[in-house]
Amino acid sequence: MLSYQHAYHAGNAADLHKHALLASALDYLTRKAKPLSYLETHAGRGLYRLDAPEALKTGEAQAGILRADAQGWLPANHPLLRTVRAVRTRHGAASYPGSPLIAGQFLRPGDTAHLAELHPAEHAALAEVAGFATLHARDGFDMAQAVCPPTPRRGLLLIDPSYEVKTDYTAIPRQIGLLARKWNVGVIALWYPLLADGRHAPMLAALAQAFPDALRSEVGFAPARPGHAMIGSGLWVLNAPFGLADEAARLEQMFRRHG
Repeated sequence: MLSYQHAYHAGNAADLHKHALLASALDYLTRKAKPLSYLETHAGRGLYRLDAPEALKTGEAQAGILRADAQGWLPANHPLLRTVRAVRTRHGAASYPGSPLIAGQFLRPGDTAHLAELHPAEHAALAEVAGFATLHARDGFDMAQAVCPPTPRRGLLLIDPSYEVKTDYTAIPRQIGLLARKWNVGVIALWYPLLADGRHAPMLAALAQAFPDALRSEVGFAPARPGHAMIGSGLWVLNAPFGLADEAARLEQMFRRHG
């Protein structure tokens, strides 16, 4: 259950899609002076190195952030690129921020953050870079249910499981339903893989039935290696911030154009 480690996949095409939308949402939310809460159910280690043995073994960043950076997929002032530059200035040119550090770049005094990570080594690494947040060494869904509605009530929750636990696909719609009832003003974002066998489809159908107005952004890309099951990335967002649908459409067009 705890075998997944994102160091092998950091900065890949799915990260590019997910993190570009996350940074855009946080950029908008933090333009207002009102404080906010940031919650994350599966935080990972927060900071990755693209020259680490794990990243070099898969080479997935070459098809994601490194390719996008070299080919100018994102405008220079894009919130994600601003965040990556800030993290690289502090931690080195080969650094890449996970979602907790992306959030940390936007959060201000008066904002709060709650990050859950069960994997002992990943949790220990997260603690070294996420001093701005309250860390939880517990199941992320349990943390979210306990904290919601957070204080401040305005804010964003990112649900980003590894989907190692196959029951996630059936449990997630119920979890989101409970969270949305507790926290009806919260932005709830769910990342999911697009899989060749379509096992994600029933989960999305259940979410569409319960929340027909939610934003759904999907991009396709080539498998990381022959036989790899993931053929794209999806982000489902309830109470999407203003402008996020436009950014999603721009990213989808970018992925189609570059293949």
